[in-house]
Amino acid sequence: MRIGIDAMGGDLAPAEVVKGAVVARELLAKGDKIVLVGLQPMIEDCLNKSADPTDHVEIRHTDQTLGMDEPPVESLRAKPRCSIAVMAEMHRDGEIDACLSAGNTGACVAAAQMRLRRLRGVHRPGIAVITPTPAGPVAVCDVGANVNCRPAHLYQYGIMASVYVQAIGGVKKPRVGLLSIGEEEAKGNALVRETRDLLKADKNLHFVGNVEGRDLFSGDCDVMVCEGFVGNVVLKLIEGMAISVGEAIIRELLGGLPEHAPAIQKAARQLMGKYDYNEYGGAPLLGVAGISIICHGASNHRGIMNAVRVAKEFANFQVNQKIVELISQGEGQGTPASYRSSNA
Repeated sequence: MRIGIDAMGGDLAPAEVVKGAVVARELLAKGDKIVLVGLQPMIEDCLNKSADPTDHVEIRHTDQTLGMDEPPVESLRAKPRCSIAVMAEMHRDGEIDACLSAGNTGACVAAAQMRLRRLRGVHRPGIAVITPTPAGPVAVCDVGANVNCRPAHLYQYGIMASVYVQAIGGVKKPRVGLLSIGEEEAKGNALVRETRDLLKADKNLHFVGNVEGRDLFSGDCDVMVCEGFVGNVVLKLIEGMAISVGEAIIRELLGGLPEHAPAIQKAARQLMGKYDYNEYGGAPLLGVAGISIICHGASNHRGIMNAVRVAKEFANFQVNQKIVELISQGEGQGTPASYRSSNA
């Protein structure tokens, strides 16, 4: 397997990205390669500083980069040789089997849709993020790829995220919940109510009904479906709250029990590590005809290494093939005509 990595994407690029590619060697099988895409002189400088073997790493030079705050579609057109665009083209042309980036999320989504296209039957790709909770990991989809959703899009997110949870989490029959403002069927806007009908009608899904925001941590579902705007707000809220609450608890414990400071600090490090996004790697863009892994912008080398792991698991489980199969089955098993006749 050949995995392309955007060496120029992310807050810590290229140093941490290149380091992640180097240490990912332990995850690779014989013949696997990692292709770093970006400014060759900068990549080579990072590789030369590595104390670990780098024979599994290749470089594809590009002479353009794309910033985190640049408008996605316009920038891809203005910078057709930026690392994100070149990497997507390489995937389309079969030069690599997967691509991952910690760079501009919007550009990653746009490049994948323009170059790789969508899987057969998929209306809109969605980003599925694995969220660690005390009850176990939950996949939230979508968290930012599509902010103008139709019921058919959300319905397909339920299908695609279920397949992904089966692959990554080993959950045989993932429970799918639809994020709403109440558990009752009548709660929610028109988008939520119509999506509920579609999810409920699909007998291949284990749909548990509407769930509320707090249910993300209750263990009531393995997949939480929502549109991209809401999902992104949820994701950022969780991230900020986890950090602030964790720090507050540590301060209180250290202030009240100074004699136990070493034990408290050790426990805190273990707890924070359990909820560290770097341990979960990247989030797949589900629904594109390829493997596109989008990493957190602040990913360190462990985050990049774990994103390589996610890409390999995605390929080994044949997630895309299973998505196409389940979507096809759903269309033929009596789902409402409003879904079958809707277009992209």
